[in-house]
Amino acid sequence: MDTYRIGCDKLLDRFRIWDGHLHKKVHLIACGGTAMTLLGVKDSTKDIDIMVPDEKEYVYLIKKLQELDYRSVTGYGWRIPGDMFVFDIFRGKLIHTTELAESPLKEGNNLLFKEFSSIYLGVLNVYDLISSKLIRGSSVDIDDCRALMAHKRDEIDRDKLVFRYRELASYQLNPKAANRNLDLFLERI
Repeated sequence: MDTYRIGCDKLLDRFRIWDGHLHKKVHLIACGGTAMTLLGVKDSTKDIDIMVPDEKEYVYLIKKLQELDYRSVTGYGWRIPGDMFVFDIFRGKLIHTTELAESPLKEGNNLLFKEFSSIYLGVLNVYDLISSKLIRGSSVDIDDCRALMAHKRDEIDRDKLVFRYRELASYQLNPKAANRNLDLFLERI
């Protein structure tokens, strides 16, 4: 495996280390390529994207990561000096520049992947996962969405996906362009 990518086992190892330093419950919701890796759609990811929907849990987690020598390296990114992996940690309903319509902690908006002593590790629901990737519209994101659709074909309600996406697109600066991403994607699949 490419040394600049991280697979499911190594991701879980990192979260176990974090869990050993936490003394309060923290909900982590995997999104982006991290969610795709945990779902088994991809073997690995090059960046680790997680959401911490609860504000107090976010502040607590960042404080604990700083105690472990994690440092802010980008707007959302945290890394230990010398480590190649950056953990993009998003607060609330935000993924990069896209804000979800509902909290990922609302029932049905995430799937429990693993529960540690203090960490609840969930995966963002497929509708918000596809929508948040399609909003960005990069070729990698579109390829990921196609792979996820193929992997979860029997579980995805196309009408629900379209409704969820259009709702999210309506909050974008350019809803027309965002909706074009979905239309092109649906034509391709």
